[in-house]
Amino acid sequence: MADTESTCTSVDERTEDLVSPTRDALVDGIVGLLKPCLDQLDDRVRATRVSQSELHQQLEGLAAELSRIQEQSKCPLQLDSYIKKLQNAKRRVVVVNNILQNTQDRLNKLHTQVNKENARRRALLESPSPSSTPSTSLHAP
Repeated sequence: MADTESTCTSVDERTEDLVSPTRDALVDGIVGLLKPCLDQLDDRVRATRVSQSELHQQLEGLAAELSRIQEQSKCPLQLDSYIKKLQNAKRRVVVVNNILQNTQDRLNKLHTQVNKENARRRALLESPSPSSTPSTSLHAP
């Protein structure tokens, strides 16, 4: 068979051979742009979760201390309203912490998927013979 003859049996296969490197380069570029942002977001979510956890512990300690002071002193000030406010604040901190945990889990899943996709694309690019890999249509979802 001559060098100019093609073994492609459809237009889609020939088009994919021409477009795939461009598409892979675009995907790599987009992943390269998103990965630092995802890493930075991941670090900030972790730091915020640590901060929320520390705040939660401090609020619990403060509420316990106020309750203890109120029981011991029988002071004329009514600390019940302040204790309730602290408990409400603690409850909100717990809600925010749960939201951050869910966000962290989603971010970790997205990060894993990006790494898997990168590995898959590298494997496709490094494969010795393109004819051994199944062709995919450009129009496939």
